[in-house]
Amino acid sequence: MSNSSKITFEYLKRTLIFKFDAGTSRGVLKTKDVFWIKAFHSDRPEIIGWGEAAPLAKLSLDDRPDFEEVLRKTLDQMSQLHFGSGEENVLNQLKELIPFELPSIRFALETAILDLSKGGNRKILGDGFYKGEKAIAINGLIWMGQKDFMLDQIKEKLEQGFDCIKMKIGAIDFQQELDLLDYIRTRFSKDQIILRVDANGAFSEKDALVKLQQLATYELHSIEQPIAAGNWETMKQLCAATPLPIALDEELIGVKNKAELLDEIQPQHIILKPTLLGGILETKEWIEQAELREIGWWMTSALESNIGLNAIAQLADSLDATVPQGLGTGKLYQNNLKSPLEIEEGEIHYNPQVDWEQPS
Repeated sequence: MSNSSKITFEYLKRTLIFKFDAGTSRGVLKTKDVFWIKAFHSDRPEIIGWGEAAPLAKLSLDDRPDFEEVLRKTLDQMSQLHFGSGEENVLNQLKELIPFELPSIRFALETAILDLSKGGNRKILGDGFYKGEKAIAINGLIWMGQKDFMLDQIKEKLEQGFDCIKMKIGAIDFQQELDLLDYIRTRFSKDQIILRVDANGAFSEKDALVKLQQLATYELHSIEQPIAAGNWETMKQLCAATPLPIALDEELIGVKNKAELLDEIQPQHIILKPTLLGGILETKEWIEQAELREIGWWMTSALESNIGLNAIAQLADSLDATVPQGLGTGKLYQNNLKSPLEIEEGEIHYNPQVDWEQPS
């Protein structure tokens, strides 16, 4: 991309429909609106870069009633500008141009421009994953629901060959959730199956430590966000006293001073969702600060379509992610775009033999 190059930006909206009622501690999800960002040069409209802006309801900084209007205005402004060449220049330029309060839009533009700059073939970052030479280990996600529904999901994931299971907890009776963990652990040791749980902030500050002690008996890898975000002092105390490693998730959203949060709370791990944190550059900065403090990390999608999921997987690949990532959401929807992303034996692959469905 030359220094004098202007890019035209447009967007398409799609309402994705879940295959089932996806339960979280914040409620049940049935649909998800996403906005696919199209980037192209007017003299070469056949070469298109794609990105995805997909704010998460009740969680994203840019979950706002006028989001589509803000997106339209932002894309109009971006279409008047010149973008420099090189990945680093593009990322730094977008960090200056797109407000911190519009994280999903920044991520979408990063992805779309990088894709366009590399020929519009859905190649964003890294190499091995995109070429199909390298797979990424992922966790099998167990959604909240009635005990039988959750048990059926667990059995299915085990049959599919996952050796890392992540279970959302905090919506049904806690003892029933412990029973489900017991079902797995009595059949598979911690060396055979890695177990993670995600409370999405559902525990109260009073009983959180007691629940962590009970959960620890099942030799879990970690728990994500045991209490609601925003109470750094209590979270710091939990991270210091916990018998079970704690991973911060929602706690990172909206935080500009990364070092301050990590130094104050001192978590064992952090969870990185580029759509919620402000994109590729912000995610890299979180990782840099975490690694300086020997804090573990992994990435997860935030219910994006396959366009966003592809970008996050390539970002994880480019950063040599080692532990299982949270990238198994591509099959959640009835009307997701068909793509080369495939899941087999607990890993996500990019199959270069499969063509992308054209967004419409």
